[in-house]
Amino acid sequence: MPSSTVDPDPRPQPPTPPQPGDCCDSGCDPCVHDLYAEELRHYRQALAAWKARHPDAAE
Repeated sequence: MPSSTVDPDPRPQPPTPPQPGDCCDSGCDPCVHDLYAEELRHYRQALAAWKARHPDAAE
């Protein structure tokens, strides 16, 4: 059986920012910008944890 080349602990990828037309400017709760900010917060936490597990990884 061939060995797997899938990284068991891949570097987290940043979320995709909202496009200019994604926000309707009607005060939705939550707004796409709020959702993006939350995703970005989770990404930063995941990236910090990943970097702690991979101290020799290139920036």
